Amino acid sequence: MSVLSIAGFDPSGGAGILNDVKTFHALQEYGTAVITALTSQNIRRVEEILPIDVEFVEKQIDIILEQENIVHAKTGMLYSPEIIKAVSRKVEEYELKVVVDPVMIAGSGDPLSKTSMVHAIKKYLLPLAQLTTPNIFEAQALSGIEVKNREDAINAATKIGEICPVVVTGGHLNGTDVLFNNSIKVMEGELLNSDNVHGSGCTFSAACTVYLNRGLGIENSILKAGEFTKKSIKDGLKGTLDQFWKYK
Repeated sequence: MSVLSIAGFDPSGGAGILNDVKTFHALQEYGTAVITALTSQNIRRVEEILPIDVEFVEKQIDIILEQENIVHAKTGMLYSPEIIKAVSRKVEEYELKVVVDPVMIAGSGDPLSKTSMVHAIKKYLLPLAQLTTPNIFEAQALSGIEVKNREDAINAATKIGEICPVVVTGGHLNGTDVLFNNSIKVMEGELLNSDNVHGSGCTFSAACTVYLNRGLGIENSILKAGEFTKKSIKDGLKGTLDQFWKYK
């Protein structure tokens, strides 16, 4: 069964749509993709973002789902409230089970989208989400709680968890993820000493989508997605290819 990514295009191949589809394929799922924005970026910085026309985003979703039997999808950078609303309508229309990677702020803390997105994501998209996977900066924006440590992340996850299940990812928490799914669970991990982290949030959320598509529960999907992501960070392209051949 196919899975779908609705996200922005990173020409470096490290994040966004290209990363999502590579992750899907490494885990032996057929990946489809709807592009919401074009970016001029590399692994170090974002130069410029050009959003795709809202109607064209909708047409991409319609034409894919006309042919493909897709149940699980993920979202990445949606860029604007207008695109968020359109995608949310399509998620409802096609009854998609969606993992929301609320890409507003890069791992470096640099903004990637319009500031008005926070309200739109919380109002339109998160209530439809099976899971959302913010980094600490995004969790801070969504919860209104400053996140500097594990306790802050627990408070932020609890607040966001009033809307939908959430895992605050551990890239800035010494590798420890904080899950709220009716109750808090701190998922201990390790922080890898690597420069190969561009797009790791995309990898993680895409892998969560695959495992949920296979019928794993939220916690097990997060654990397996975390393992996949750490392997990818540790070994880079070789790690991704090794995992691809493992699942062949």
